[in-house]
Amino acid sequence: MNDRRSSLRLLPDAAGLAEAARLLSDGRTVAFPTETVYGLGADACDPAAVARIYAAKERPRFNPLIAHLADADAARMQGVFDADASRLAAAFWPGPLTLVVPAGRGCTVCDLARAGLASVALRVPGNGLARDLLARVGRPVAAPSANRSGRVSPTCAAHVLADLDGRIDAVLDGGTAPVGVESTVVACLGGPPRLLRPGGITRADLERVLGRALAGPEAGGEAVPVGPGLLASHYAPRARVRLDAVTVEPDEAVLRFARMPESPGAPAAFDLSPTGDLAEAAANLFSALRHLDASGAATIAVAPIPPDGLGEAINDRLRRAAAPR
Repeated sequence: MNDRRSSLRLLPDAAGLAEAARLLSDGRTVAFPTETVYGLGADACDPAAVARIYAAKERPRFNPLIAHLADADAARMQGVFDADASRLAAAFWPGPLTLVVPAGRGCTVCDLARAGLASVALRVPGNGLARDLLARVGRPVAAPSANRSGRVSPTCAAHVLADLDGRIDAVLDGGTAPVGVESTVVACLGGPPRLLRPGGITRADLERVLGRALAGPEAGGEAVPVGPGLLASHYAPRARVRLDAVTVEPDEAVLRFARMPESPGAPAAFDLSPTGDLAEAAANLFSALRHLDASGAATIAVAPIPPDGLGEAINDRLRRAAAPR
């Protein structure tokens, strides 16, 4: 927990970057923008700093964190990259891809950030401000989404402060995250690459680079997640979420997509994309859930979302939001 009444809001200039890097180097928590969502950063090598992430987020400790690096060379110092991991890193870094690989002999990401696993989750973000910050820090920075665990992920600094003001040291305000859903997570742990979490890079793009189909998570799931963002109930608003709704009850808030019928009696409504653009829908998803949850409606009715392309990631987040909790 932060001992200040409110968290600092830092500008995305040289002074803001310097202060953010200083705080991270001192073991403090700083939220910062990536191209996907805002991450809550702390020194991934320092267990006490990582513990502050868990405390601020109230996050289950068996859910590992992504370590963010300034470039691929820095990432390779932390993990063991087989041919598949190397191809994916070359194609998609910097960008919204997290690779779960065996921890290297010289890995400095602490056990707490790795949830005690022999693997490490690594990402080189596409956001230039984030990479500038990481380069100044010079160490891996653990950075799950900057929200309380299970709640809707933040796509701007205001979202971060709405959830974590006073619980973290600062937020580096870099505007709105353009992708709007978290990174795709792929495990390269010696067998065929597995898609653990769909996200900002589609399955088709990954398979094009690999030259073969990706496996999914192991049948039955895992008692302890091998990568981040794999708890069943996640990204959850306070309201109940009802998926694939084609009709709307009078007291339900509505998350529309494309041609869903109007619902004039609803307490709140948000259209992810009136034109049916999945990229626009992904960018709007978490803001829309926050907006509808703030209406006080007990239930959010969600229109069917096509499963193709980014629709896979959107549906994954919505299923987690709707899971029992």
